[in-house]
Amino acid sequence: MTAHVTATQNTPTPISSPKMAFNATYYRLELRRLLRDKVSVFFTAGLPVFFYLLFGASPDYANESVGDGNVAMFVMIGMAAYGAVSATNGVGGGAAIERMQGWSRQLGITPMTDGQQVMVKAATAMTVAAAPIVLIYLAGLLTGARAPLAVWIASAAILLIGASTFALYGLSFGLAFRSEAAVAAASGSLVVLSFLGNIFVPLSGWLLTVAKFTPLYGYASLARWPLTDGGLLDPNTGDLITEPLWQPLTNVIVWTTVLAMVTVALVRKGRARQ
Repeated sequence: MTAHVTATQNTPTPISSPKMAFNATYYRLELRRLLRDKVSVFFTAGLPVFFYLLFGASPDYANESVGDGNVAMFVMIGMAAYGAVSATNGVGGGAAIERMQGWSRQLGITPMTDGQQVMVKAATAMTVAAAPIVLIYLAGLLTGARAPLAVWIASAAILLIGASTFALYGLSFGLAFRSEAAVAAASGSLVVLSFLGNIFVPLSGWLLTVAKFTPLYGYASLARWPLTDGGLLDPNTGDLITEPLWQPLTNVIVWTTVLAMVTVALVRKGRARQ
């Protein structure tokens, strides 16, 4: 008898979809871990809502017109900007601390890929940034903030997308100073930068000139653009001062580039130490 051997061709198999898929389990764990930190939740979501109610909804001037809406809407967008960047700053700083504590190496021995880790961190940052935006916009809706629907949608989208830059801000602080106190300092510095960035109160004169060079100025100005058509609120007269679009855009592009370059340099420096 002649033995017939059937040859099996070795065809390459595609990368399995589970390894490339979004890791929902890790994402849920990240969110649960962040929600356990009640202090951070308050400062990123609760405090901006309180600030809006205090400075935006309560004063007598809340219903005065600003652009296509009113003062309450103008203040609401600013407070949502502060809450969103505080949230992404915390995620970025936490990622830096995890890296230094060896958590990334622990994840490296699991089936999860580097790409999945990045996807989860990005999704987490966007989720925690969306939380204060949604809460503050809901508070504004219930307390008289007024603008066309297109303004609500456009400003919220700009706030959510632009907040991702400040994950780099927190990441750079964590990598540079290698401690949880550094991340707390980064969050504290955002309060000062929010004031200097024309978020908390409208600035004028030399303070407004300084504001245009700070990290939060362009971000907040672009978020308010759908409301004011590029106008800056003059605190002395209540009128809008027209600003060309290139100014806030340049601010955002320059600061995003600077923060990205600093983060890459710090990551390389950390690897050189190891």
